[in-house]
Amino acid sequence: MRRRSLARLAAVLVAVVAAGCASIAPPGLPPGLISGRLAVLVEATATAPARQVSGSFELRGNATSGQLDLVSPLGITVAQARWEPGRVELRSGEAPIVYASLDELSTQAFGEPLPLAALFDWLRGRPWSGAPSMAARDGRGFEQMGWLIDTSRVPDGQIVARRPAPPAVTLRARVETS
Repeated sequence: MRRRSLARLAAVLVAVVAAGCASIAPPGLPPGLISGRLAVLVEATATAPARQVSGSFELRGNATSGQLDLVSPLGITVAQARWEPGRVELRSGEAPIVYASLDELSTQAFGEPLPLAALFDWLRGRPWSGAPSMAARDGRGFEQMGWLIDTSRVPDGQIVARRPAPPAVTLRARVETS
């Protein structure tokens, strides 16, 4: 039962991360709503096997207050995370799990905090103002906090974010219009 909760937690977190990396929403999406599909690969390390998650997501809000729904191919919400300052609640069919922050949620899912606050700016195709950034060496996006954000396919609603440091993480997201 705990393993299933952690798997759902990881899926929800992956959706937050990928949604955050999805860049500018294509025209036609309601304000404040980003939806699409994602695939995330966390590469194996000496202490953990590789993990891969994919699915659909709907994201509302920002890094301070918001909601994320992970949706099955049949349109059924399989997991939902809601957050506000000081509280994150995960619902996945079992009793809700409460965390103090999105960092705590990501630490539980992956064993380390991920830069979720930055992802909402990345969602808009720009670096987060809370940390230094620079243009990517290949000219196809930017680098920030150890992540390489490829924005070359933003006009198509696609983005790839990669963190090469162990465990390496690759996020591929496609934002869909409604």
